[in-house]
Amino acid sequence: MNKKLYKMMDWPEIEAVVYSEEEKPHDILGGHYVNGGILIQTFIPGVKKVYAVVTMNKGTEEYAMEMADEEGFYAVFIKTLKRWKYSYYFRVIDKKGRESIVRDPYFYDSIITKDDIERINAGIHYEIYKVLGAHVMEYGGVRGTNFAVWAPNAVRVSVVGDFNGWDGRVHQMRKIESCGLFELFIPGVLDGAIYKYELKLKGDNISLKSDPYGFWAELRPKTASVVCESSFLFDDDEWLENRKELQGLDKPMSIYELHPGSFKKPGDGREFYNYRELSELIADYVTDMGYTHIELMPVMEHPYDASLGYQTIGYYAPTSRYGTPDDFKYFINHMHQKGIGVILDWAPAQFPKDIHGLSSFDGTCLYEHLDPRRGYDQNLGTMIFNFGRPQVKNYLIANALYWIKEFHADGIRVNAVSSMLYLDYGKNDGEWLANIYGGNENLEAVEFIKHLNSVHKKLDDGSLIIAEESSAWPDVTGDLNESGLGFDYKWNNEWTKDLLEYLGFDPFFRTHHYGELTFSMVYAYSEKYILSFSHDEVIHAGGSLFSKMPGDEWCKFANLKAAYGYMVTHPGKLLSFMGCDIGENEEWSEDREIDWELLENPANREFNDYIRDLLHIYRENPALYEMDNDPEGFEWINNISANENIVIFLRRSAGQTLLCVHNFANLVFENHKVGVPYPGKYKEIINSDREKYGGKGNVNPRVKFSKASECDGRDNSITIKVAPLSTAVFRYDGEVM
Repeated sequence: MNKKLYKMMDWPEIEAVVYSEEEKPHDILGGHYVNGGILIQTFIPGVKKVYAVVTMNKGTEEYAMEMADEEGFYAVFIKTLKRWKYSYYFRVIDKKGRESIVRDPYFYDSIITKDDIERINAGIHYEIYKVLGAHVMEYGGVRGTNFAVWAPNAVRVSVVGDFNGWDGRVHQMRKIESCGLFELFIPGVLDGAIYKYELKLKGDNISLKSDPYGFWAELRPKTASVVCESSFLFDDDEWLENRKELQGLDKPMSIYELHPGSFKKPGDGREFYNYRELSELIADYVTDMGYTHIELMPVMEHPYDASLGYQTIGYYAPTSRYGTPDDFKYFINHMHQKGIGVILDWAPAQFPKDIHGLSSFDGTCLYEHLDPRRGYDQNLGTMIFNFGRPQVKNYLIANALYWIKEFHADGIRVNAVSSMLYLDYGKNDGEWLANIYGGNENLEAVEFIKHLNSVHKKLDDGSLIIAEESSAWPDVTGDLNESGLGFDYKWNNEWTKDLLEYLGFDPFFRTHHYGELTFSMVYAYSEKYILSFSHDEVIHAGGSLFSKMPGDEWCKFANLKAAYGYMVTHPGKLLSFMGCDIGENEEWSEDREIDWELLENPANREFNDYIRDLLHIYRENPALYEMDNDPEGFEWINNISANENIVIFLRRSAGQTLLCVHNFANLVFENHKVGVPYPGKYKEIINSDREKYGGKGNVNPRVKFSKASECDGRDNSITIKVAPLSTAVFRYDGEVM
């Protein structure tokens, strides 16, 4: 090396590059004006020769670079009297004599702006996913990928992948001190490139992490992130324009909850169907059955199949089990074209401690609490987010918005909200830490939830955020301005628990548990509820809904038909898990598909036909949904017949009245007198005991005319046949008085 160039070398900084300890590599690598010219330096290990091809002052010249360090550090000094604007690339010859062109990552300035930094630090950058992660772009006429990651306590961060031999010395990232971000634009790295971040931590430990903002990931058990450039174009404008009306409180909502990997299996040696294939299969079934929405158990990337996605490790990446992000966009787009809304389960309460994920991300408890009493769930073995840290809140809030904005999701169902709200949820004494007031409320999580819902409401696009919250926390769907949490809906888990407990008894013993059947109406209007027969009821040794019902096969189906009838006619929106609507008799498992062959059995087919007709009746009759959240939409006719195990009530809308009769006794009531609100005609529009549904035919085929005969505190009544273990709905055909 010539003496002049030798004297220009900053040897401590060169050593930092060679030993991969450089947090400000742009200060030494790349081109820099010095006295009398330009000094260009690069680190390219494992090659024979490097030439700098420089364009300056309308001319291009090639310069042989000198090796300053045998590990692969090269430099060249180019004399110039003026500070001409210049550009360059490297012509590299490897040890086998092969030639390649390399664009220098250290030629490019930072893409992250001052405004980005200020909003990230404040935790209010709601489109942070457009800044962090891996973004394919054109920069200075060159295509490549800009990488950015938050790791404030790392000594050094590098991008590693197949494109650099997984060598952490090659692509060391620039640290932006004011916000703890590391950033680097790498020319030539494009869609499909496999990568991770290599972090040098305090104490000289090395850690390999997948990208927290990665948009795609390798198929498990591999753990790297994948650069993803989307090319999919949605054509669901009509759906989105009408979504606010379609998903209004006064509209029907019947949700089919499903696990994509076990809805159906290919049977051709593949483990899963692709998102695109699933979109056809699912849409056909859901449309035929009459569901308005589907809800997907978490499709965000997760390492462990048996977690069902609820232990998420890649919050911004649709799982690669079923294809690419564009495949998933196609899935949602197809659903919208078929008139089906898409709700995504989302699990921000905890995350797994897998070494390649968020846990101890930069060698510190960055995303989780330092104190394990706040940051670790003993029962699940998972980490708990630090909801008080602005950047962590930003990560999660932006993620919920990401699925709505970028994937056109119609709703986000937030899993395990109770475990977020309570510091002692599922914990024993000594395993949790009280809040500053000595209570068990997680004040930081409460603020996070309110922040999320307040930002979401500003979208004003008709999308929904739904809480799966199982405690008695007040005003979960209450107004944010009145101390509510601001969710659009809440799952009514208590209704499900009470009903299934009641139905679990032999009909002979149900009299003493009648209150469990009617109690839900005491609190029905305290929240905006979704009634659910969800996956929670059919996993963890819980058996299927069918198996929970007492009696022989006929009784089990009759009970289950009555249960669904009660759900559909009860105030609240509806949700049913896949397989439940065909009467699966085995507990659900993600390892196998739904037992569709059961539909070859007459009893299962008849039950499925009943659910189909029930859902269509639901959608065709506004009284069953229009006033779900208005007490005027419901009225008891009889809720005191504990001995008979019968409940009767009205459902109303502005222009319709329905009489709903539910018999949970295994007895026929041949001439049962029922009080009615108005004189006139009452027509039975569905009865679960019809022979076509596998019933015994105890129905009311003719219109019932009321008589001026008092019953149930009413001046008028009708006399009907009430089938055992049944639901019957009568439509009032007359003028409401």
